[in-house]
Amino acid sequence: MLIDNFVILFLASAPWLLLGLLIAGLIQVFVPTDTMSKHLGKEGIGSAVKAAFIGAPLPLCSCGVIPAALGLRKAGASKSATTSFLVATPETGVDSVTMSYALLGPFMAIMRPITAIVSAIVAGALVGKDDYVPEQPPAKASSCCSGKNKSKPVEQKASTLREKLLQSLDYSVTDMLSGTAMWLLIGLFFAALVQTYVPNDFLAQWGSGLIAMVVMVIISIPMYICATASTPIAAGLLLSGVAPGAVLVFMMAGPATNVATLGVVGKELGKRAVVAYLVGVIGTAMLFGWLTDFLVATYGFEVAPQIGHEHQMLPQWLVLGSGFMLALLMLRNFMMKYFPTLLPLGKAPH
Repeated sequence: MLIDNFVILFLASAPWLLLGLLIAGLIQVFVPTDTMSKHLGKEGIGSAVKAAFIGAPLPLCSCGVIPAALGLRKAGASKSATTSFLVATPETGVDSVTMSYALLGPFMAIMRPITAIVSAIVAGALVGKDDYVPEQPPAKASSCCSGKNKSKPVEQKASTLREKLLQSLDYSVTDMLSGTAMWLLIGLFFAALVQTYVPNDFLAQWGSGLIAMVVMVIISIPMYICATASTPIAAGLLLSGVAPGAVLVFMMAGPATNVATLGVVGKELGKRAVVAYLVGVIGTAMLFGWLTDFLVATYGFEVAPQIGHEHQMLPQWLVLGSGFMLALLMLRNFMMKYFPTLLPLGKAPH
């Protein structure tokens, strides 16, 4: 059962991770460093706000946002902007908002993106103030995608469009995937543990209030779920009697505080940044959770869960094909790193 859940989660994550890797490679090759530094290079609320509004509409989940955010960081984005993008992107998106409207009603469809953007800005501003860990130039900084090897800047020698696309693809499937894969597998494993051993009605027994919100946070940390996939679960929790505020906390904390994301934040931005990150995300989510319950109780806003047919986001052939491709790429990087002599034409991930 544990292995089955792991495989299901791996397949569900594969298309979005590949999309995130592709975006990261395109950012690295096509976005000039000076442009990125101009708009997202400074620490503080300004960069966090811009990154939050850039990331919020994107249909990337928890796995896909990691390489995309690291691509921003490598291109010159500040810690504030990187964190804000890392929070806003998986917490909401055009797809999850429309699904929230269909399954949870218009009130939650409005509260969700507002909460996501505010929590991203708060987390980005808090992490940006963490100047305890000295920053290094992005091109030479050690990233989570470099393993134990020293990273080196991507060679900007491509001139034609075809060469640039090939260069971005090589950067995505070699440099970025090299370390991201480890945190992805760790996160998926913990998520599979939760799905296998935590009863379906465990969350529903806590009902409403601060305790319910805390439980949602505790459960969400090992989970590996995207904003859209969390929506049917949220609707089920509402039907089980969980308060709308606690459900909102689940939808915010689940996509943004999983093990894989926290591991990347700690390695790329510093251990103190993890604390600031959690304070920003969880604190804002719980504040808006309380506000949601208050508005529902005081003004009678309707939160109407509607469970219909099973939501199939992507065709089965795409899911299976992406999973197979991702597994091959992970195996390729593993062989290039630990058994380079068996791949004489390959190069070790840098």
